[in-house]
Amino acid sequence: MHVIDLDRYLNELADNNNRAWFVMNKPRYDILRAEFLAFVTELIAAMSKFDPEIAQCDPKKAMFRINRDVRFSNDKSPYKTNFSAALIPNGRKKPSEGGGPAYYFQLGEGRLFFAVGEYMPPADRLKAIRQGIVDDAEGFKKLIKNKKLQARYGALVEEGKLQRPPKGYDPEHPHIEYLKLKSMMVWTEMPLKGLLHEDVKKHLIDGFKDAYVLVQWLRALPQA
Repeated sequence: MHVIDLDRYLNELADNNNRAWFVMNKPRYDILRAEFLAFVTELIAAMSKFDPEIAQCDPKKAMFRINRDVRFSNDKSPYKTNFSAALIPNGRKKPSEGGGPAYYFQLGEGRLFFAVGEYMPPADRLKAIRQGIVDDAEGFKKLIKNKKLQARYGALVEEGKLQRPPKGYDPEHPHIEYLKLKSMMVWTEMPLKGLLHEDVKKHLIDGFKDAYVLVQWLRALPQA
């Protein structure tokens, strides 16, 4: 994957986010898309060494389309300005459908962004996660204190966190601040400038491996 070419293309797309420009530059897109598919395939093979369940992930299904869904958005720009993929075991539902955790990453807008876990899962899945925290308080404590997870990502994502304890949970529970969360996910990012194919691959493999403890904990919970 030619990271410099991809970053340049996406920057130009951001400045010319219209169908005419996209069609004119379609040959560039096709080449970059094929390279990205090869990269995702390579990444899955490497990740399967520490997470065997990810080995059957279909790289084509893992990749997101570049077309934006503009139906409910004030921004009518037709195209995304990043290449992205979400890696989940074959046969599982998406995290948004309650199917458990995913490894997500995107390149574009001058950065490499990656995240692991479940972002804003549906109500029944969120309930299962919260119940898992209550039922496995010691295991969850070990998870959030995992040194590699903390060093790589810091704290769990707090976007959408409740102001008050969720209904039905003890306000004095030692993990009450985590029970208020709406996601169970970590993320980090870094500048894309200066990174080559192997650099991106190494950052993702190392980062995903450090978060595998979170994936294991989430997969052990009852599935929706």
